[in-house]
Amino acid sequence: MTKTLQTMTPSLHPQVRGRRRQLLLGATALAALSLSHAVGWAAGQDLPSQALPGRGITVLPVKSALAEENFQTLLVIKALQQLGYTVKPWEELDYPLIHVAVANGDATFMANHWNPHHAEFYKQAGGDAKLSRKGVYAHGAVQGYMIDKKTADAYQITNLAQLKDPKLAKLFDIDGDGKANLIGPNAGWGGEAVVAHQIQAFGLQNTVSYTQGNYPALIADTLARFKAGKPVLYYAWTPYWLSNVLRPGHEMTWLQVPFSSMPGVQAGTDTQLPNGRNYGFPLNNEYIVANKVWVEKNPAAGKLFEIMQLPISDISLQNRMLHDGQNKPADIQRHVDLWIKGHKENFDGWLAQARAAAKQE
Repeated sequence: MTKTLQTMTPSLHPQVRGRRRQLLLGATALAALSLSHAVGWAAGQDLPSQALPGRGITVLPVKSALAEENFQTLLVIKALQQLGYTVKPWEELDYPLIHVAVANGDATFMANHWNPHHAEFYKQAGGDAKLSRKGVYAHGAVQGYMIDKKTADAYQITNLAQLKDPKLAKLFDIDGDGKANLIGPNAGWGGEAVVAHQIQAFGLQNTVSYTQGNYPALIADTLARFKAGKPVLYYAWTPYWLSNVLRPGHEMTWLQVPFSSMPGVQAGTDTQLPNGRNYGFPLNNEYIVANKVWVEKNPAAGKLFEIMQLPISDISLQNRMLHDGQNKPADIQRHVDLWIKGHKENFDGWLAQARAAAKQE
């Protein structure tokens, strides 16, 4: 049973053109700041044309509403601008429509595709026939269920299936119905299908309610409950600021699941992690996914998308700064510029390989 404490994500229309996309708040200012830093390069006044293979070509990024994805997206934008591409302010969509928009050429790329987490969306949008997904942008994203360590230790709770016990489930009751309230992902994220499936698969439907809505708002409430000394139960993932505040092994404990069980195209997937634990979700990698036809026409950008790499720990650290108040466009721009400065050799190497790919055409 799914309970909604916040406004639900609107149901998705099957056609991208059938609904208006929202521009992410502050995206225009963010893009303007980015352009101002790169204007000398992008203008190409003192550079040979070979250094700017993207000159005269427009790019439209697309991402979800999560502010935690801004850093990864803007880093790709900065690199594209250094290659001469004109990058429009990103647009915001739900993940299923992001994949469709990129596949249909209504957008150019997304920098936050999780594989296999978004495998269903990737397949439904046309898969490899319409999308380009080469090279791993960030390795090793973990997902699963967490409870506070105090409650875990006091009641020896280590596995989600233990919440079939009504007495244990009641510890995490928020709304007074006797069931545990499991704070889960937004509709349209992909994880919601897994959570709903596993509640049934693990026999928890009579003792656990999937509480769904605006995840950031629900997590703010969860953090307040934790600070008040109350037990908490929620879906979590890394990289995300939360894992730097409610830390696994310190304030929080990952719950294991009784067995692997995934829905849809991931059915049959073994979700046991390399450390031998099973949190119910396979290890994920993040990719830059782009329109396949566009990439074939723009080998410099295609090579860039393939070779860029961002440590997942750096994403978590930036997300923590975001949560701690450094969340204005200028702040995020500064984070990106500082990262590039600290990894100049890598960044310049990506650009050199991208330019070389363009010359081979």
